Amino acid sequence: MLPFANMPYGNAPVYCFPLTEICMYLLLLLCGWHAMKKGTAQVAWLLGALCFGLLLEYVNVATNSGYVYGQFWLMLGKAPRNIPFCIGCGWAVIIYSSRLFTDNFALPAWAAAALDSLLALNIDVSMDVVAYRLHMWHWDWAGRGYPAETLTGQWFGVPYANFYGWLLVVFFYSFFSRLLEKAAVKKMWKATLPLLSIILSQAALCLSLFPLANLLKQAFGISSMHRLLALLIILMLLVAIGFARRNKKSAHYFPPAAWVVPLWFHLYFVTWLFLGGFSGENSRMTLFSLLNVMAGIFIHLPMLIKKRPVTILAETC
Repeated sequence: MLPFANMPYGNAPVYCFPLTEICMYLLLLLCGWHAMKKGTAQVAWLLGALCFGLLLEYVNVATNSGYVYGQFWLMLGKAPRNIPFCIGCGWAVIIYSSRLFTDNFALPAWAAAALDSLLALNIDVSMDVVAYRLHMWHWDWAGRGYPAETLTGQWFGVPYANFYGWLLVVFFYSFFSRLLEKAAVKKMWKATLPLLSIILSQAALCLSLFPLANLLKQAFGISSMHRLLALLIILMLLVAIGFARRNKKSAHYFPPAAWVVPLWFHLYFVTWLFLGGFSGENSRMTLFSLLNVMAGIFIHLPMLIKKRPVTILAETC
C-alpha cells in the first residue's frame, strides 16, 4: 500500500531517513565547531537559526498549513503534527553557511539578507521536489481538492507558497539579526540578539504569510506564484543595488562550513533524484534540478578556488 493517495512512490529505502538525519547533525556539528572558534555572537546566530527553524515548522504543522512530516528518529511534538529535529538543523546550517558566503561582499544589511535568501532558495529548489517524493514531508494536494496535481501542481508538486515562505524566513532572520548587531556593544548583549531577532522575524513572517497574503489575493487576485515572482525580483534588485552601493572590496573568507553545506544538499538530493527513480517522471523537472545544482556550483566555486584575500578598504554602512 502506498503511503499517500495519488503519490505513486512507496516508502523510501530503510536507510534513507537515518542517513539524512545523521548528515544533518554532522553539518550542524561542522557549523557549530566553526561558530565556537569565532566567538559567542556566531554561536548565538547559529542557535538562533536552529530555534527559529524549529519554531516556524512547529507553528506551520500545528496550525495545519498543508503539510506533514515523515517520521525520523528524533521528533518533537505529538504525531501526526510533530516535526523532525533535523529539519531545524537544516534551517540552521543553511542560514549559517549562507551568511558565511555573503559576509565576504561588504553589503548593507538589507542586501546581504536578500542574498542570503536567494542562496537558501537555491538549496531548497534542489531539495524539495526530491524530499517530497521520498516522503520526508508531504503536501496534501488530495486534501485540498486537487488530487491530480500531486506531482504536477505548481513546481512539480511543491507549492509556490513554500518557496515564498523560504525567502521570507531567511530574509527576516538575517536582516533583523544583522540590524541588531550594529546596535550591540557588549558581547553578552550580542548573545541575546538572536532571541529578539526570532521574535521580530516570526511577527513579520506571520504578517506576510497570512493577513498580507490574504489581502493581496482577495483584493487584487494576486496568487502565491505572483507573490513569489515579485519577491524574487525585489530581492534580486536589493542585491544589485547593494553591490552598487558598497564602499569596500570583497574579502575572502570561505571556511568549510560555507561550502560543505550547500555542496552536500545539492549532491545528496540530486543523487536521490536518480537513485529514487524520480528522474524519469518528468524531463523538465530533472533538467531544472540539474541546472539548479550547476547554478549552486557556479555561485560557490569562484570563492572555493580563490587564493588571495583582497584588502578591505573601509567600513560599510
